[in-house]
Amino acid sequence: MKRHINKVAVLGSGVMGSRIAAHFAGVGVQVLLLDIAPKELTDSEKAKGLSLDSKAVKNRIVNDALQSALKANPSPVYNKDVVKLIRTGNFTDDMKDIASYDWIIEVVVENLDIKKSIFTEVEKYRKPGTLITSNTSGIPIHLMAEGRSDDFKKHFCGTHFFNPPRYLRLLEIIPTPHTDPEIVDFLMNYGDLYLGKTTVLCKDTPAFIANRVGVYSIMAIFHIMQEMELNIDEIDALTGPAIGRPKSATFRTADVVGIDTLVKVAKGVAENCPQDEAKGIFVIPPFLEKVVENKWLGDKTGQGFYKKTKGEGGKEILTLNLETMEYGPRQKSKFASVEAAKQVEDLKQRLRALFGATDKAGQFYQQFHAHLFSYISHRIPEIADDIYKVDDAMKAGFGWEIGPFESWDVIGVENGIRTIGDKGLTVAPWVKEMLEKGVKSFYKVEGGKKYYYDVKTHVYKLLPGADTFVILENLSGNVVWKNSACSLYDIGDGVVAIDWKTKMNTIGGEVLEGINKAIDRAEKDFRGLVVANEGANFSAGANVGMIFMFAAEQEYDELDMAVRMFQKTTMRLRYSSIPVIVAPHALTLGGGCEMCLHADKVQAAAESYIGLVELGVGLIPGGGGTKEMALRASDEFKEGRIEEEPLKDRFMSIAMAKVSTSAQEAFDLGILKKGHDEITLNQSRLIADAKRSVLQLADEGYTRPVERKDVKVLGRTALGMLLTGIHSMRFANYISEHDAKIAGKLAYVMSGGDLSEASLVSEQYLLDLEREAFLSLAGERKTLERLQAVIKTGKPIRN
Repeated sequence: MKRHINKVAVLGSGVMGSRIAAHFAGVGVQVLLLDIAPKELTDSEKAKGLSLDSKAVKNRIVNDALQSALKANPSPVYNKDVVKLIRTGNFTDDMKDIASYDWIIEVVVENLDIKKSIFTEVEKYRKPGTLITSNTSGIPIHLMAEGRSDDFKKHFCGTHFFNPPRYLRLLEIIPTPHTDPEIVDFLMNYGDLYLGKTTVLCKDTPAFIANRVGVYSIMAIFHIMQEMELNIDEIDALTGPAIGRPKSATFRTADVVGIDTLVKVAKGVAENCPQDEAKGIFVIPPFLEKVVENKWLGDKTGQGFYKKTKGEGGKEILTLNLETMEYGPRQKSKFASVEAAKQVEDLKQRLRALFGATDKAGQFYQQFHAHLFSYISHRIPEIADDIYKVDDAMKAGFGWEIGPFESWDVIGVENGIRTIGDKGLTVAPWVKEMLEKGVKSFYKVEGGKKYYYDVKTHVYKLLPGADTFVILENLSGNVVWKNSACSLYDIGDGVVAIDWKTKMNTIGGEVLEGINKAIDRAEKDFRGLVVANEGANFSAGANVGMIFMFAAEQEYDELDMAVRMFQKTTMRLRYSSIPVIVAPHALTLGGGCEMCLHADKVQAAAESYIGLVELGVGLIPGGGGTKEMALRASDEFKEGRIEEEPLKDRFMSIAMAKVSTSAQEAFDLGILKKGHDEITLNQSRLIADAKRSVLQLADEGYTRPVERKDVKVLGRTALGMLLTGIHSMRFANYISEHDAKIAGKLAYVMSGGDLSEASLVSEQYLLDLEREAFLSLAGERKTLERLQAVIKTGKPIRN
């Protein structure tokens, strides 16, 4: 049966339900969001003369929940307009409407009896063959199917979204013995392609995969912390980005998730997994019991392990002292090995260095990894038959850059086993058997594809998706050119991809050299080029340190050459003889955005935050960004709008340093082109989709574009309008004097200079104006102060 999902009914509008509804609407699906009707009127409803039968009252709970979700930061939707796809209602009046929906997702409270009562109502109206799933983090899925019809059981399973569903990519699929395998295959594929998820097939075991391993990891850290007499600030310094984990590390993660939720899952595992050899780790330590007793549950109660306060110096974050149970100023934690490792960009090298360190941090890492490696070895095949499922779940659900079995490979399987034994722990027999068979790693890469060790058959098997995903890390044997920052990969079918690895993936001379070399090689030997990378961010922009050095030392000729090189490179992206696709993801700022603006086409990850932010450091976009925004405004003049309006819109986007909160919003900002550029929901497919776009353009007979000499600029008419606006904002004290100076330079370039009338100019004319303005601003003392602040603190200042 060919199955299509056009309409989804979400039953339950709490934190998870409302956000799951928002995510489905965000990918274009019509959603019916239902919840219970209130049993009492509020004072305001009484004042309005409403009754419990009034529609506004009956839908109050669901409507309030949806509005609360839409106001959340970060936003659960890619674009605010998607709310139009969500219809709200209540279980009493609107449950009947689920008959016309393709997928029904139950997201009510974690109570088996309540869930079963909802399913009884669902069975009255559900059309046979309709998908029905439950979003639960703890209740066994098979228990919910008891007493249901055969058709219900056949089409029922667990679908565990992680919160927030838009940002955490994990979707655990948990079938029961009755679930039709075709339904499982459909959900695995649909979650991947249409919801942008890493779909992981789980067994119906307590806490499934990610929460079982993730909560164990947190609880083990709590115990190790007490043994080693470490504090909260020290633990979060050790367990965050240093080892490829989110900035929220351990205790901040607990605050975000909810400390009561963490305790509930831990207790659930301890009670329901009597055979778990490490169940003692799930015993709640006294300090954690005390925190819950005090109702310090994290963000939901305003305080947990951390507490935000407002003092004389503004907002301050205080840390809980677990001995005194009092909050105090955060302590800057410094471990020699961690400080040294910060200079190592490659995570695998950094992990090896930290694990081998001899200071207290090194001792912590050895102890923690011994616990982690021991635990995951014993969970195969209990929670998953395949090791990659554990790694996928932890990366997608907890934001780990590298999975636990992958980490073990980095440290060395034999080394890990020795450490486990040294710490008095055990390893599962299958790992030792693997080594005895001469297999030294859990994964291997051959021919550009990644394989995993299959515990059942004792042989390596191809990772699912290896044939459809393009993973540059696996293509080290396909490098056709490289320098110290960049690698150019042959990704097959006549397409090459250039990637780079620098701090925050900033763009300096070596990256520009790499892109130009990539275009040279592609024009000579290939059909097209993909510009992409697999870093945490696509690019934080140009190398600010280099700009500051040239400007501070007044090396203006060098700076002029650097700006010309950047402009030349972005123009080559546009005017090469082969199609060039830029594939951004996450932060894509400044120069990274300018690359997108000049690509033949952009294939953007849904979570792409793109914008021209140069005004924050006292400059204007100097790599062709200012020119390109003026050019795009010119093209909109032809569409019949008042000519100053599109120019003003583009000017304000740069002047306000606007950054899209999603790829979808980048269309609204005019950075991505509607009907031309595309979005990839699953970031794992991004480079493969970009390659497809290259081949599509090549197959259509790609021809090199002609450089534009017909850009209409408005001269003094536009310049006067923009300068008046800048003066008004300065007079009202919305912007500083230096902000006004920068904005004035920007207005001058975008207007085409001080021309007496509207004129047609070339792209090069605008590039020259852009470069001159950039260089003049680089010589300003206040710009140097801004650049220096960003280099030192990572944050711009207003001066």
